[in-house]
Amino acid sequence: MKLRTTTFALLMTAMVTASCTGDGTRSGSPLEIDNRLTEAEKEAGILTPEVMWKMGRIGSSSVSPDGKTVLYTTTWYNMAENRGVTNIFTVPAEGGEPVQLTDNAGNDSAPQWSADGSQIYFLSDRSGDSQIWIMNADGSGMKQLSSIEGGVEGFGVSPTGNDFFYVQSVHVKNIESKDVHPDMDKSKALIYDDLMARHWDYWDRGYYKHIFVGSISGGKAATGTDIMPGEAWDAPLAPYFDMSEISWNNEGTKLAYTCKKMTGTQYAQSTDSDIYVYDLATGKTTDINKIGENTDPRLKIAPMFPGYDKYPVFSPDDRYIAFQSMRRPGNESDKDRLYIWDSTDGEFRYLTEAFDYNAYNLVWKDDKTIMFLSPIHATRQICSVDIESGEVKVITSGDHDIVHFSYAAGTCVAELQSISQATELYRVAEDGTLSQLTDINAEVYDNIKMGEVQKRWVKTTDGKDMLVWVILPPDFDASKKYPTLLYCQGGPQDVVSQFWSYRWNFQLMAAQGYVIVAPNRRGLPSFGQEWLDQISGDYSGQNIRDYLSAIDDVAKEPWADENRMGCVGASYGGYSVYYLAGIHDGRFKAFISHCGIFDFDSMYGSTEELFFINNDYGGPYWDHDNAVAQRSYAHSPHKRIQYWDTPILIITGLNDFRIPYTQSLEAFTGSRVRGIPAELVAFENENHQVFQPQNSIVWNREFFGWLDKYVKNAE
Repeated sequence: MKLRTTTFALLMTAMVTASCTGDGTRSGSPLEIDNRLTEAEKEAGILTPEVMWKMGRIGSSSVSPDGKTVLYTTTWYNMAENRGVTNIFTVPAEGGEPVQLTDNAGNDSAPQWSADGSQIYFLSDRSGDSQIWIMNADGSGMKQLSSIEGGVEGFGVSPTGNDFFYVQSVHVKNIESKDVHPDMDKSKALIYDDLMARHWDYWDRGYYKHIFVGSISGGKAATGTDIMPGEAWDAPLAPYFDMSEISWNNEGTKLAYTCKKMTGTQYAQSTDSDIYVYDLATGKTTDINKIGENTDPRLKIAPMFPGYDKYPVFSPDDRYIAFQSMRRPGNESDKDRLYIWDSTDGEFRYLTEAFDYNAYNLVWKDDKTIMFLSPIHATRQICSVDIESGEVKVITSGDHDIVHFSYAAGTCVAELQSISQATELYRVAEDGTLSQLTDINAEVYDNIKMGEVQKRWVKTTDGKDMLVWVILPPDFDASKKYPTLLYCQGGPQDVVSQFWSYRWNFQLMAAQGYVIVAPNRRGLPSFGQEWLDQISGDYSGQNIRDYLSAIDDVAKEPWADENRMGCVGASYGGYSVYYLAGIHDGRFKAFISHCGIFDFDSMYGSTEELFFINNDYGGPYWDHDNAVAQRSYAHSPHKRIQYWDTPILIITGLNDFRIPYTQSLEAFTGSRVRGIPAELVAFENENHQVFQPQNSIVWNREFFGWLDKYVKNAE
């Protein structure tokens, strides 16, 4: 039975007429949010892009130290203003009415409890730039805590409340021509002598994220000390800058963080990040992953950690640090292993060696038990491991994705979503039973129909069983024939799970009258390491056959119209679209590729993180003695464009430097020169994904307009 709460005002207008400044006065006007469905939307009962953008988005949840209250944020959007606002809420952990603690006067984010649960720290831009604020647990007594020049990009207060860290961009290298040549201050050149000139969606201008540590006294957070002075690298890691990569110990005396301390070509080719521990008393930083490497070989030597090591978390007694580790260098999608480091003797222990799935979102339940998330058979579940025996227990079950959870004083609360429901908060009992705590989008679910989601097991060409999600249109009638879409997943190593997306939403596609076929083809996690690893060096092989097995299997159904089929995907999924366009043998009436890889040779020379394609292609295109690499480049989609014969929509972001927009331009040029109906949609202010509200609406209109023209209305 669905939980229905009515306490969230459907019209979130200003409860005040101005935003707070640092001294408690008000200035400016809050953003008005009207997320009510119109009568026409209710009557239609169909999920549309406009309806989807009226939905609230929950995040940043955490349980209070006494386990009685859940703290979280909700973001709502104003389409006309093309922006949103984030507010802070609480809800009783046993269930009850949510309470809104902040208003729409500014974006209030990243909330965290004080150690005794009496206060809440958070980031807010209500006084101008982003600073740390504090308020009582009931939302009263709000005041600005920091006034740090340049603002704060992320923070964490120590358990004692006496110290805090924050992250800020620091100028370290002279790259802009005005810095290299001070007498030419109007020059606009960028000067590089090594790789990583750009990353994800920004050019390197000599600024890097650094961690600062400062003290809190007399109700003020003082400007801190850079613990990475002069270092030309980021902590937390670029390009996502996840503050979860930094954590305090429970005594408030040490700070653990993740960093990849290398630059240029070495940085571009390596995934070797380590866990560092900074001691506040001594000012000394220790790389725990390198402890013992140069000791006498007769003595115990710490294992090598040549891949990603991230997300350190201290045990309650501060003896251990748990962290995620990828052991294979250069493989960003290696198994996420759960390790602990014992500070008493420097020993490392691999806890999930016998568990063939990833482990992330690490949370210490007590000194002997670690809880974590894991993708299992195209779902995401909470698990736990005993650090002495290594025994892993899967706590939750069901067709859902738990995307984050927190635990305190015997209370576990999860952020849970599914293909048919956006994220909501659930309490998780010891036996894994789930109890829903929030339902912020009740009006949508009460008025908008969702399609049935079927779990289908399809036999692959090599005799394996592949899980395929099939999403049917609302009011599905098995006596009718429906246009059908094959969805190709990106990553490439990213599970097709029970996710709710505001970019690629299966229910949104189904609501427009399409059957969606979403296979967990080779190369995706949650089905064991062998299934995951198969794709590396074999982009054009078994996983492509898996796609065709999935769509061919569903095409046999009397309700799937094999004469009206389309194929869509982004990133690696966009590559898949390009490749299938050259071999599909007339299966599809139209293709859509978003930020896809088209030309492997030019991709190698224009992307930024080379470790990705070194691992997945097998190496650079000029290595003619490398059989794996040469096979990969021989099957680049651009080498089969002479076989393209089907209309294709190509979408890209001009700030995408991972798969540069030039890949899309090449595909568009080739299509039009060959006389194939094609359209290019290039977003000037987006990167690898589309985030801006109005851009998203345009994206969806072009997406469904193309499908309706060439698939739904195909003759």
